[in-house]
Amino acid sequence: MVTRSRVLIVLLAVSTAVPALAAAQGTSAIDRAVDGLASDNVYVDPAAGADVDADGLANLIGDTDAGPMYVAVLPKEAAGEAGGDTRGVLVAIVNGLRREGTYVVVVGRSLRAGATKGALPEGVAPRIASEVVAAHEGDSAEALLEDFVVRVGQAKRAETEGAGDGPGAGALIVPLLAVGGAGFFLFRRRKRRQQADADFAEVKATAQEDLLALADDIRDLDLDVEMPGVDEQAKADYGRAVTMYERADGLLDRARRPEDLGEFSAAIEEGRWAMASAKARLEGREPPERRPPCFFDPRHGPSDRDVEWTPPWGSPRLVPACEADAQMVERGLEPAAREVTTRGERVPYWNAGPAYGPWAGGFFSPFGGLFPGILIGSMLGGAFASPVAYGGGYEGGDSGGGDFGGDFGGGDFGGGGDFGGGDF
Repeated sequence: MVTRSRVLIVLLAVSTAVPALAAAQGTSAIDRAVDGLASDNVYVDPAAGADVDADGLANLIGDTDAGPMYVAVLPKEAAGEAGGDTRGVLVAIVNGLRREGTYVVVVGRSLRAGATKGALPEGVAPRIASEVVAAHEGDSAEALLEDFVVRVGQAKRAETEGAGDGPGAGALIVPLLAVGGAGFFLFRRRKRRQQADADFAEVKATAQEDLLALADDIRDLDLDVEMPGVDEQAKADYGRAVTMYERADGLLDRARRPEDLGEFSAAIEEGRWAMASAKARLEGREPPERRPPCFFDPRHGPSDRDVEWTPPWGSPRLVPACEADAQMVERGLEPAAREVTTRGERVPYWNAGPAYGPWAGGFFSPFGGLFPGILIGSMLGGAFASPVAYGGGYEGGDSGGGDFGGDFGGGDFGGGGDFGGGDF
């Protein structure tokens, strides 16, 4: 088992990495959002852990004539900077940016929206936000934001065309726009589903590589464990490896989405440790300590010790490593990382994106969840920061009632306003 002192050392490294990342990104999440929105109308905080395509959303705002619109996706901790209320985050961003337009924020698992005077009729943006939350239980943050943008674009066009043609024409335009917007949204949703299926196929192929590698290790010991006088504990370890292989094989066969692969990886990890233990006993050595697998490539089996490593995306941290990789790090060299295929490219597994999160995290799950902390700041690290990264469920909430003062913008922000949306 992992020794108590080593666990404390790794947890200390994780706790010091978080403030370092926050300091590098700015004094507060709200300040970072205001700074980001000053140059781009969509800002996604790296610490939010949300799989939102900022460029794609900005293009959608232009394509649907929904602007001016400002979108901020922030970690849940941002609410604490505004008195613990997502609506306070929205007001702070409006007052910080001081530009007319429609504003929408996603803070952790909460969405709120409003518009300054003249951007939309008062109350329209909050109503749309509440409708979007109610309509998208189980969808991702990106899905909610895309639908919000489409509906705001419809509302703006209906207002403009209705004003020019009289109330009768406007009444006809609204349902037509709704039909067109629904078709557009369904098209986008199909594209996302197709991409998600393609991403999962790549992760599953990587998992298949792990299964085949464990099978090869097991076959290599077939004859050794059948020899006369073999250590009974070595045989037991070998049998445990076979059991874990069979369990992993069944889990992989039944897997239908990335989240299904966490248990698979945990089974593979235990199978690798059992094989390392069996080999050690057959050679007359003590079996290895039950430690997390080598961070650089879990296929190396159980790690031998922790080593301080500085990743390309952040500050130094302790990571578990096999002896060969630990020595490379100490010599100033970069160990060869496990590479996987993501959208046709080979990359280190920690830069593969959230679809690989459950598969990678499963290797470390029996050891207290050290893996997410190690990866703070990486592409894969965001997968563990929030369930939104995997399309976590959005629950329909109340319309966000309450009165909120604001010193800029009027509209939904002046004299008390109802900022619609909901918590999810």
